[in-house]
Amino acid sequence: MTRTRYLLPLLVALVLAGTHAVEAQGLDAASAEALAATLRLLQDPVARDAALAGNPQGAALDRDIQAMTGSPALTQEFYALAAQVFTELTLNSGGDLGRMNQALASGRGDPAGFAAFLSPDTLTRLRDLATRISDRKR
Repeated sequence: MTRTRYLLPLLVALVLAGTHAVEAQGLDAASAEALAATLRLLQDPVARDAALAGNPQGAALDRDIQAMTGSPALTQEFYALAAQVFTELTLNSGGDLGRMNQALASGRGDPAGFAAFLSPDTLTRLRDLATRISDRKR
């Protein structure tokens, strides 16, 4: 978990930046569309760059992610993983913004606790990405 101890808080911060997109109690049509729009922004570099152009805080976070990953391919993989985490967070909370924010707030102080909230597939992707980022920096 040592490699993921730096990556997970960054994922939590990134997902927290996107939680404004889902505001309904459940995944009704509007919530599902908000989730889809957020996922498109996370996974599409052109759309993401356009959204970041008007968001200094998001642009700073993106620069941190790029510096951490060290390559466009790993940056894109990071955002794809963030989309997977956001999807799980949204579905596991029923789209309840309060529950999402509570999970993220506790994740800031207890990344291992937040990691326990994620599916085994997502944890495997997280560990793999953390290892590849760590190996790249050696």
